[in-house]
Amino acid sequence: MKNYFITATDTDAGKTHFARAFIRALVLSNQKVAAYKPISAGCYWQGKQLINEDARLLLAEVNCDQTINQVNPIAFEAPIAPHIAAQNKHIKLSVADCVIGYQLVEQSGADIIVTEGAGGWRLPLGNNQFLSSFAIKTNQDVILVINMKLGCLNHALLTYEAIKNDQLNCVGWVANCQQPMSYLTDNINELMALLPAPLLATFVENESIESAAKKINLSLLPQ
Repeated sequence: MKNYFITATDTDAGKTHFARAFIRALVLSNQKVAAYKPISAGCYWQGKQLINEDARLLLAEVNCDQTINQVNPIAFEAPIAPHIAAQNKHIKLSVADCVIGYQLVEQSGADIIVTEGAGGWRLPLGNNQFLSSFAIKTNQDVILVINMKLGCLNHALLTYEAIKNDQLNCVGWVANCQQPMSYLTDNINELMALLPAPLLATFVENESIESAAKKINLSLLPQ
C-alpha cells in the first residue's frame, strides 16, 4: 500500500482541490484509492452529524467503500484552529487518535491512501503535539501544495526543509495559482530550481477537477 500526505504552505492554499484531483487521477489509472482527513474545523450539521465540506468532496472521489466518519473522524463546527476548537469542547487531540483513524482506513482494501492535512505542515494539536507527527508515525510520502503568491518562496522552502528534517520524503509539489501574481512564471521557475522534488502540476484559477486531474504527472512519483 502506498500513502501520500498532502500538506501546504499555509491554510486555504488548495490542499483539497489538489487532493480531489489527485484521487481522480489515481482512480483513472485503475488504482483503488481511499481518503483520510484526520481533523477538520469549520463544519456544518446534517441531521445529528457534523460534516466537513472538504471531507465530503474527498469521499465523492474515492472508489473504496468508506463513510464520511471514516474519511474525517474528528470534526469541529467552529471555523478556527482545530486545537482551540478542541479545547473549547474539553477534548484532547492526539497523534494517537489520528493513527487509530488511519488504521481503520487501511482496512478499506485500498492500494493508495491519500491523506489531506489541515493548515500547514506544523499544525498544532495542543499539548505540544503536531499533525506532522502523525505523518511521521505512518511514514507517509509528502506532496506540498504551494499557494502561489508574494512570499511563497520563503514559505515553500521552509516547509520543504521541515519535512526533510522530519526524515520524510517530499515526493513532489504543486503550483496552485489561485490569484494573479506578478512574475508568476519566474517564481515557478525559481521554485523548480530550488526544490529538489519535481513539479507535479500547475493549476490555474477556478480550474475544474477534471482538468486538474489530467495535469498531474503521476509518472514523476516514486514507483
